Amino acid sequence: MHAYKKPFRLATVTLFATAALFASLPAKAFADDEARRAILELRQQIRQMNEQNTQARLQLADQIDTLRSEVVSLRGQVEKLSWQASGQGQNNAPAGQQSPHAADPQEQAVFDSAMDAYRAGQYKPAADSFAGFLAAYPSSVLADEVRFYEGSSLYAVKNFKASIQKLQAFVKASPQSPRAADALMVTASSQIELNDLSGAKTTLQRIVKDYPQSEAAETARSRLKLLE
Repeated sequence: MHAYKKPFRLATVTLFATAALFASLPAKAFADDEARRAILELRQQIRQMNEQNTQARLQLADQIDTLRSEVVSLRGQVEKLSWQASGQGQNNAPAGQQSPHAADPQEQAVFDSAMDAYRAGQYKPAADSFAGFLAAYPSSVLADEVRFYEGSSLYAVKNFKASIQKLQAFVKASPQSPRAADALMVTASSQIELNDLSGAKTTLQRIVKDYPQSEAAETARSRLKLLE
């Protein structure tokens, strides 16, 4: 009788122990899943923080460059006024004739009006004026300047996608323009604002490759270091 009960008790204990073991497995598996999920979420948060930090540094660099560009622009205006005041701004073409590269006076007046709005920080009216200029005078000698400032005005009013579209079209049509490298720099800035860091990196690399001696190339190299 006792010999029968002992194996029975042993089997019962073994059964309960096995059941207890299997009962504990789902809880452990659940804890492991929670831990893995927490780790993945933490990694995602760190990745987002790194991206935000990179974008913030790039945007700060943009602001510094904007201020630097404004100073350069103001210096250029002073030099131009001084040049014109000295009488050297008058072209040397015979009386009644224009220099081959001089803008038509009416075109020049429209351009100057748009630039006045741009310099005054009235970027939306400036963008509209530049667009109107291109519609009226698509073959003007001032067209490249106008296309550049139209794209820059759109960037200033935070219409980044339109700015990218306009400036990329400009560079494609006039890759040898003195404004091409600057246009690509504004394009990269728009891409940064849209958090398209991969696109911005490609654009900056193009500046360094295609316009290595430009001032924009120096800025592009510093931006690329921030993107590393």
